[in-house]
Amino acid sequence: MGSGGHHDPPATARSLTAPTQDLPWWLLHVDMDSFLAAVEVRRRPELRGRPVVVGGDGDPSRPRQVVATASYEARAFGVHSGMPMQRALRKCPDAVFLPSDHPAYDAASAEVMGVLRSFGHPVEVWGWDEAFLGTRCDDPEQLARTVRARVLDRTDLTCAVGIGDTKERAKMATRFAKTAPEHIYRLDSSNWISVMGECELVELWGIGRRTAARLAAHDLRTVTDLALADREDLAAWLGPTIGPRLRVLARGGSSRTITTEPWLARSKSHQVTFPSDLTDPVAIEEEIAAMARELCAEIKAGGRQATHVGVTVRTRSFFTQVKTGKLPEMTADPKIIEAGARAVLARFDINRPVRLLGVRLDLAMG
Repeated sequence: MGSGGHHDPPATARSLTAPTQDLPWWLLHVDMDSFLAAVEVRRRPELRGRPVVVGGDGDPSRPRQVVATASYEARAFGVHSGMPMQRALRKCPDAVFLPSDHPAYDAASAEVMGVLRSFGHPVEVWGWDEAFLGTRCDDPEQLARTVRARVLDRTDLTCAVGIGDTKERAKMATRFAKTAPEHIYRLDSSNWISVMGECELVELWGIGRRTAARLAAHDLRTVTDLALADREDLAAWLGPTIGPRLRVLARGGSSRTITTEPWLARSKSHQVTFPSDLTDPVAIEEEIAAMARELCAEIKAGGRQATHVGVTVRTRSFFTQVKTGKLPEMTADPKIIEAGARAVLARFDINRPVRLLGVRLDLAMG
């Protein structure tokens, strides 16, 4: 979220838009449609119009594999990301199930971001399938139409575009753009409250069910409730930073800058759901150590260093815990990272069979 108050666009944006400084500054949030599935359909045109599900090794009969994404045709049957593949198969037995192919998605994402940069406006990449574009213009909808058309023409992939006078509004506008006739929607100061005011707080980008429940305990249930809440009360209830920041979010946010540095992942993680539950502590520790070593090799290949290591443990009952520890130094040394992962695992009290283990490395951004 923004840090409060409005910020001028960064120097990069000013230099690119110098002749039109009197025009309003807009943020366009470009969000690719069902990206992973769309990439798969692009290289297999015969799948167009069919339900496609991507995840794991593509075999839905194998237990404990999870859907990474589903095409809109598959979603119509109730299939969604995070769902067990076996359940997706029951919901949509005629779907085409495909394995995840990260290199293909990396390449397709690079194509899309290249198209966005071709407009000459600053672009902030947020991952494989989304980015913000900043511009000064009087007709952001026309630019959004041109963006969608050029992305489709050059990549054969489709996207929705949310327009806002802040990043937060642009991001939330994309949800409406997904179902809008032109796949474009604008949220700004003129329509924010009329569109969002009566929405539940979980509809705001950045507010989850737990935070919404804490706010509901103080009779704050809608976006308008939170926007009109007393700043000091919010600080007392949720802390001096988070409380007031949530009120800014309910008023449409304040972040207006575009950072054009290359996108860097803030973390790297692996998770494994085992075909049969693990009960041997030695086996559990060795799985964690192996994942830590694999992640270490990946970040080392990318020239990155880790600062923290996290471990996820999910038991047979689906009870999930995550614990994190700080490494003694920024490092890509496999011995240090493996030792850190083992140390974090030792803090768990595991007294039930384990169905899933995961390791996450938080990465240095400098």
